[in-house]
Amino acid sequence: MSGLKHAESFRDLIVYQKCRALAKEIKELSQSFPRDEKFSLTDQVRRSSRAIGANIAESWAKRRYEKHFISKLTDSDGEQMETQHWIGTAMDCEYIDQKTNDQLIVKCLEVGRMLNGMMDKADMFCGEPPRGVREEAAVYFTEPDDKDTDD
Repeated sequence: MSGLKHAESFRDLIVYQKCRALAKEIKELSQSFPRDEKFSLTDQVRRSSRAIGANIAESWAKRRYEKHFISKLTDSDGEQMETQHWIGTAMDCEYIDQKTNDQLIVKCLEVGRMLNGMMDKADMFCGEPPRGVREEAAVYFTEPDDKDTDD
């Protein structure tokens, strides 16, 4: 077993940390795109790269149900593939060079492999969450009190 600790939150997941770093890098890089791309390519690549992590966070909340967990991770993987598409488009438009394209694609592929690994081992993430401190459930129905009845 590796020396990795058990994740207490989606924020602890290495894949989440990597996709956040990727989204930040894409945001900074896309600032140099032409103004006329603001509401098309720039917006699309930023949205898809940010959605990778958002879907990981959502998947974490769905861990009680393995199929839901996998579904959200699949959405996350789809977003990283969409990000690859927009990176390629940016290169085609000559907003980034081949080297930058290749570096970003390698990062996307790494995130994709990690997401697929989580999907393959979903049973390790899913099931009953550990019990924590919770408030007592509210009482919605009560037995009528003998004093409350009119005789």
